[in-house]
Amino acid sequence: MPFLALPFPAIDPVALAIGPITIKWYALAYIAGLIGGWYYARRLVMADSLWGVVKRPQVIDIDDLVVWVALGVVLGGRIGYVLFYNLPMYIADPMEILAIRNGGMSFHGGFLGAILAFLLFARAKALNGYTLLDIGAVVVPIGLFFGRIANFVNGELWGRAAPDFPYAIIFPGGGPLPRHPSQLYEAATEGLLLFIVMAIAVRRFGFRKPGLLGGIFVLGYALSRTVCEFFREPDRQLGFLFGDHLGPMGGGVTMGMLLCVPMMIVGLTYIVLAATGRTRPRHPVEAPAAGEAREAPAEA
Repeated sequence: MPFLALPFPAIDPVALAIGPITIKWYALAYIAGLIGGWYYARRLVMADSLWGVVKRPQVIDIDDLVVWVALGVVLGGRIGYVLFYNLPMYIADPMEILAIRNGGMSFHGGFLGAILAFLLFARAKALNGYTLLDIGAVVVPIGLFFGRIANFVNGELWGRAAPDFPYAIIFPGGGPLPRHPSQLYEAATEGLLLFIVMAIAVRRFGFRKPGLLGGIFVLGYALSRTVCEFFREPDRQLGFLFGDHLGPMGGGVTMGMLLCVPMMIVGLTYIVLAATGRTRPRHPVEAPAAGEAREAPAEA
């Protein structure tokens, strides 16, 4: 082992095994993210001071929404990985698309899947889609944090070679060179830091400007992910998209960076639209308090 390197903490990816049934840390990370987001979202919905006259969902709506979002994240994450990262392989062997046990989930795909789930749920429940997306924006960093920690435990998505970095780690599948623990960088920035930013934003602005919190999250994630991509090893099957090294006009662009560009544009756009009041409903109707039931429509 090189002098400037830390041994990888050999943690079994399987958290619990009962006979043929195994539960992996990665699955527990998804569960922790969903439960943590569900609990936090319920608290946000019940906070009267955050809403003003904007119609809000009820607590029971959040309970139902979790199922929709879970499906959107899993399906979108898998489809996104297939389309963005390894399409030729899956075209050659379509059945491999169903082999989720072999890994392969894309955040950007899961992000799009979650957005679709939020919008479909809003339409089904006659709620403001921007408002639901804002709630999701505040709670999503919880799942990102646990997901990146699980990536580290699995010894996957490791960073670029860093032989002179004193806290570099030699990963089991990453070759003999010590590498940046980029999964922990992402957990700290996309997860913890962005969670703090969104917590401050929701306390400052509440949900009174639909779309504002969503825009802040999308922009914040795109910036955090782009920075972390400078430390993360590109996907083996893709490598660098333009050039093969970092430097002015010399390449070093990864698929993760490229996918963050439209996110930055969308985030900035919705921050401007929300700040100028263009996303507010023309006739806002205040929703009943979180614990109150909706009134049944009068019969004709």
